[in-house]
Amino acid sequence: QVGNTGGWSQADWTSEIQLAQLVGIDAFALNIAANDSNNTPQLANAFAAAGSKGFQLFFSFDYAGHGPWAQGDVMALIKQYGSAGTYFKRNGKPFVSTFEGPDNAADWVNIKAQTGCFLIPDWSSYGAAAALQLANGVADGLFNWAAWAWGGGAMNTYVDASYMQFLNGKPYMMPVSPWFYTNLPQYDKNWMWSTMTLDLWEQRWIEVLTASPQPDYIEIISWNDFGESHYIGPLDDTQYEAFGADRGNSPYNYAKDMPHDGWRELLPYYIDLYKTGTASFTKESIVTWFRTSLAGACADGETTGNTASQLEYEYNPLELMPDRLYFSALLAGYAELKITYGLNTYSVKNWDSTPDGGVGVYHASVPIATTSGPWRVTVIRNGATVIDYAVPQGVSGSCPGGVTNWNPWVGSKQSSATVNGKPPRTIAQQECIEGWGPDNFATLCNTTCSYGYCPSSACVCTNKGLARTKPKSTGVVGYPANGDPNYGGLCNFACNLGTCPAYACSTTQRDVSIPKTSPFNPDTCTSGQGSGITNRLCTYTCRYGFCPMHSCQCTSRGPLNLPPPEIDGVSKVTSNFGKDNGLCNFACKRGFCPSPECS
Repeated sequence: QVGNTGGWSQADWTSEIQLAQLVGIDAFALNIAANDSNNTPQLANAFAAAGSKGFQLFFSFDYAGHGPWAQGDVMALIKQYGSAGTYFKRNGKPFVSTFEGPDNAADWVNIKAQTGCFLIPDWSSYGAAAALQLANGVADGLFNWAAWAWGGGAMNTYVDASYMQFLNGKPYMMPVSPWFYTNLPQYDKNWMWSTMTLDLWEQRWIEVLTASPQPDYIEIISWNDFGESHYIGPLDDTQYEAFGADRGNSPYNYAKDMPHDGWRELLPYYIDLYKTGTASFTKESIVTWFRTSLAGACADGETTGNTASQLEYEYNPLELMPDRLYFSALLAGYAELKITYGLNTYSVKNWDSTPDGGVGVYHASVPIATTSGPWRVTVIRNGATVIDYAVPQGVSGSCPGGVTNWNPWVGSKQSSATVNGKPPRTIAQQECIEGWGPDNFATLCNTTCSYGYCPSSACVCTNKGLARTKPKSTGVVGYPANGDPNYGGLCNFACNLGTCPAYACSTTQRDVSIPKTSPFNPDTCTSGQGSGITNRLCTYTCRYGFCPMHSCQCTSRGPLNLPPPEIDGVSKVTSNFGKDNGLCNFACKRGFCPSPECS
């Protein structure tokens, strides 16, 4: 986020670059908004600093922050910096990305012709298939922004699978992010995307390592976007403008005193596995993260889990944010955890996830029901202490401004002793040994993923390791019971191993039946109602997935009913009854503008 760096000198850029290099990051994607006054001075500082440290940079033109970029401005920047040795390139071409901007896709025909750049945009609002068709296929590859889980569910790879399928060998840049929480009312942003287990960082790196084929690039979201809480760079008092009354107008600064540096601790290990298929380490380490107040101790700030603005069903955040302490540990062998929290002592002997051969990243969590000051976690192996971490941050029953901070505190500590840690097998020597699928796919994916067959179009692999011995073949040939080809390979594989659930599979081949909606898309609101003056609006908008929980009540869920297209020429819409959470804007722009509610 170059827009956050207005107070930086070249030395500040150098310091941040050195931190990134320490953990194996090759380049910064420089997010730049059109006509931002920081662009000219800070790009000069950034490229000078990168040149002094042998680091790479590339542009990510932000078409949402300050509106679309002018073609000429884009070309001027690429021509100015694209030939620099510090500018990241693919096959000699300057590598360029975007944040959104699909409506300006045609601009890139001329931009590419004039600059010779290699374009991998994020046009996620269109989806992979449509994005690849824009401007007669001007994109050379695609970046996907869907790095977060939906409504507390586990992170999945269905969007990644869609991108890889439609790209058909063209480069794919896969997103990885540890968290998402934003509360910036001036920008109409107040939601979280979360997994119930809050282990998104670990889940997503496993998905990177189990992806087949491996993505060409990984982009971590983000280094310094404090307003969305997914920063992994250091805290910086000069970068908090997003929270100000003249910007996002946040009720409080939810990044201040909330370090995320601990999430960089395991990056060298994960990045080496991605780049080379193997990794080694000489220091064991423990990472912990948690919220600094109990979930129900304060007001929720009207934050939602998911956002109706993206036609998602909204949850109360209390449903998605359990009060727990979370741990990931990079270990050279099995060890136990001892957690001393207030008057309670917890012992973790059975981790939630363990690495292949016992070497790698372990994950666990423990519940908490009370507040505590600073607490302690100890890693113990064969009775001896490996790491003793006195965590300086506690969990309280109060919150800044009386509003719960849904952004976590993250910390880490390394062992003092040196180890020779290396997994017994490379990624190529492993296969999937554990995975899951939704709803009717659950039993099938649990079976097939355990034995190496975990197609990302239907299942999500959650662990790789030494191939397991398959059950004796039954010779049964399975087919989709309802003709849905999504079940085809799964039924064939699973039925032959003795798992052939009748609700999903049949031994009789049926006519192919393509579902109208993807079984992997989460349900959203399909009907709803409001109270008093909001009722007519809610009845209309909830039908199309736009059902903000603080204005409406959703009464049924199912596959999304596509909303009518927006009408040209409808721009300024006003709610006549105060805060409406976007109801009038959504409805009026689609031809339903009831009076006196809206004008």
